[in-house]
Amino acid sequence: MIRKNYYSLQRVMAMLAVFAIFAMPVSVFTQTKISYHSNKYKPADDVRAGRQAAAEAEQQFPLLNDAQTNNYVSRVGMRLVSAIPPEFQHPEFQYYFKVINASDINAFALPGGPMYVNRGMIEAARNEGEMAGVMAHELSHVALRHGTAQASKAQKYGLLAGILGIGGQILGGPAGAAAQVAGQGVGVYFLKFSREYETEADILGAQIMARAGYDPRDLANMFQTIERQSGGGGGGFMSSHPSPANRYARINQEAQYLRIVNPVRDSREFAQVQSRLRGMGRAPSMQEIARSGQRYPNGENTGNTGNYPNNPPGGRVGYPSTQYQNYSEFGGALRVSVPSNWRELGGNNSVWFAPEGAYGQSQNQVVFTHGVNFGVFQAQSTNLQQGTNEFLNSLGGNLRQQSGYQRTTISGRTGLSMTLNNVNEATGRAEIITVVTTQLRNGQLFYMIAVAPSNEFNSYQSAFRNILRSVQLND
Repeated sequence: MIRKNYYSLQRVMAMLAVFAIFAMPVSVFTQTKISYHSNKYKPADDVRAGRQAAAEAEQQFPLLNDAQTNNYVSRVGMRLVSAIPPEFQHPEFQYYFKVINASDINAFALPGGPMYVNRGMIEAARNEGEMAGVMAHELSHVALRHGTAQASKAQKYGLLAGILGIGGQILGGPAGAAAQVAGQGVGVYFLKFSREYETEADILGAQIMARAGYDPRDLANMFQTIERQSGGGGGGFMSSHPSPANRYARINQEAQYLRIVNPVRDSREFAQVQSRLRGMGRAPSMQEIARSGQRYPNGENTGNTGNYPNNPPGGRVGYPSTQYQNYSEFGGALRVSVPSNWRELGGNNSVWFAPEGAYGQSQNQVVFTHGVNFGVFQAQSTNLQQGTNEFLNSLGGNLRQQSGYQRTTISGRTGLSMTLNNVNEATGRAEIITVVTTQLRNGQLFYMIAVAPSNEFNSYQSAFRNILRSVQLND
C-alpha cells in the first residue's frame, strides 16, 4: 500500500513538473540569446565619443524645436530605454532624444545614448508601434555597444574617427559633418554595421518592444512601410541599414516567442503629433541641407529653431498668456514653464522663448525685444560673482548697470540677479534686462536673461518671476 501510494505520488509530481514546464512563458526557452562582442573600450568611452559625434551632428543638421513633438518622442524613447534588459543597461549612458527637421525616413543613435529621429520617419510611420520599432532598433545598437565594438575592429583609425564615420554615413553620407571630421576613408570603412550587428539590433529591438508593451511585428511592418513609401528604394534608413528579405521573417519569428499582452500600436498623441508635423511647411531633405550648407535653410516655415523672420521685430506684441507650457531643454538638464503664447527658438547652447513679433533679424543679427533666454557659459572663475562678471562682459553692447547684485535662488540653488538698462539695436527703444545666474555641478555658469521694453517691463515682471520659479536643473 505504501509502495503503491509512493508510485502514485511520483506520477503526480512528474505530471505537475511537465505542466509547470509548459505553463512557463515560451520566451524563457526560445527567446534568442544575445551577447556582447569583443570590445577594447569602456562604456565611458562610448559616452565620450557619442557626445562629440552628437555635437558634430547638431552643427550640421536642423533640430526641430517643437515642444509637443520633442516631448512625445522623448516619452516613447524613455519608455523603451526602461525596457532594455538589465544585462544591457549601462549606468554611464545618458539617453536623450531629438527630432531632426528633415524629410528623409531615417533615425540614428550614437554611442552612449544620443538619439536623433528624422521628422520624415514620424510622418511615414502608420502608427506609434512602427515609430517605436525603429527607435528600439537604434537603441539596441547603443545598448549592445556596437559602435565601439566595430571601432575595436579597426584600431588603426582610433575610437572617435570610427564612431564619427558611422555617424557620418547614417547622417547622410560624405556630406555629413561627422564624415568630414572622420575622413572619407574611415567613413567608407564604417558605411554600415555588419549584417550580424543589424540582426542583433532587430532581435533585441523586438525584445525591448515586447517588454515596453509594443508588438514587435510593428518593427517588421515598418520596413515594409519604408519600402512602400520610398518606391522600393528604401530611403535613408534602408540605405544605411542592410535589409535582406529574411529580415522581416526573422523579426516575426522572434515575436512568436515573446509575451505580448494588449500591445500599444497607436495612440491619440501619435496622431496629434503626426497631424501637427504634416501641417508644417515642407521639411528639407538631407541633400538639400547639405547643398545649402546651412542648418536652417531659408524659406522653410517648420517651427525649427533657426527660422527667424528676415525683417526686424516690430508691431504689436501680445502680453504673456496666463496659461503655461512645459519644456525640456539641453537633453533634460533644464525643465521650465513659459507662457503658452511664446515660441521656442534657439541653438545648441542657448534657447529663447519669446512671443510673436518680438524677434527677427536686423543687420544679419537675430534680435529680441521681449522674452527670456537660457544658456550655459564657461567662466574662468569658479566664484559665482566673478563668473557672472565675466558673462556680463562677454555680452558687449551698451549695457548699463541699474542695480547691484541681489541674492536669489534658482532650482533651490544660490543665485545672483542684476538689472541692466540697454537700447535695443533694432528698434532704438530703451529696454530693461534682468540677468540671473547660478553654478552647475561641473562649474559652468547657468544663466537666464529676461528682456522687455522699459515702458512694458512691469507688465512682464510677473511672467518672468513665474518662469524663474519653474526652473528645474537636473545636472
